[in-house]
Order: sequence, then structure tokens, then C-alpha cells
Amino acid sequence: MFEKLKKWAQHLKYNLYALYLASHHQDVSLLAKALALAMVSYALSPIDLIPDFIPIIGYLDDLILLPLGVMLAIKLIPIDIWDECKMNARQSTLKSLPRSKITALVVVGIWIILTILLYLLMI
Repeated sequence: MFEKLKKWAQHLKYNLYALYLASHHQDVSLLAKALALAMVSYALSPIDLIPDFIPIIGYLDDLILLPLGVMLAIKLIPIDIWDECKMNARQSTLKSLPRSKITALVVVGIWIILTILLYLLMI
């Protein structure tokens, strides 16, 4: 079980890097680029949209939303470009993906806005 989970995580890491490469490819549509960058940024963000400390639903974004978003982004990329990006990602010596500070700020901003709205609704 642990080995299977480890393989899945490694596969996701390569897919995220391949999405990053695809987002910089000139023949990929703007929608696919935007979704690919959003998924990569969200995956690399140190802050989740749904915090992990919330029981059960805290992990939904990591276990369901992120893989679904990655799959959708992959479907929007032409197959030949996707194959090329996957091959480049596998051949890369990248040890770890960088963290996205911009996405972290966006998520923090969303939480601040939601907190303010909730406060205003309660008064």
C-alpha cells in the first residue's frame, strides 16, 4: 500500500513538472496554459484552499480536486506536446519543484476575504 502511494506521488510530481513545461509551450492553448499554471501553482503552494487540519474535507483538495484539475489540464494539451513534456520531465534532473509564493498569497487573501464576509454576516 505504501509503495503504491509513493509511486502515485512520484507520478504526480512528474505530471506537475510536465504541466509546467507545457504551460510554456507556444502551441498550447491559453486555457490549457492557465489551468496548467493554476494546478502547478496550487500544488506547490504551502497553503491549501481547504486547510488540512479540518477533519476529512481538509484533504479533499489534495486527494480529489488537485488530481482532477491535473487530469483536466492534461486533456486540454495536445497529445504530442504532452508526450514531449512528459519525456522532458522524466529526463530532467529536477530534484524538487519550487514553492509558489504568489499562490500562497492568493489563498491567504481568499481566506481573509471569507473571514471578513463571515464576520460581517454574523454582526
